[in-house]
Amino acid sequence: MPHPTAFAGAPAAVLAQTAKPPAAPAPAAPTTELIDINTADKATLMTLDGIGEARSDAIIKGRPYRAKNELADKGVIPEAVYDKIKDRIIARQPPPKPATPAKK
Repeated sequence: MPHPTAFAGAPAAVLAQTAKPPAAPAPAAPTTELIDINTADKATLMTLDGIGEARSDAIIKGRPYRAKNELADKGVIPEAVYDKIKDRIIARQPPPKPATPAKK
């Protein structure tokens, strides 16, 4: 490393060339929204890695799911495919239906 006084009186452009560049900012986390396997349409399901027409049809046919891991547990998709997509899916539950008053 050069002696600190070696740059005394040097033009700013020379100093800028010798300064370390700032660290690059960390890449932002992907802001992809989770895909709900209980409501997503076929085209949306097919955007998932390893999910084509047949598997998207099988996912739709097997609805509703209480948890996303049911895809692999029920044999709808292979465990290896589930491992690829598990961080991109969710199995949201429908809101409870309001209680209807009993008829008299």
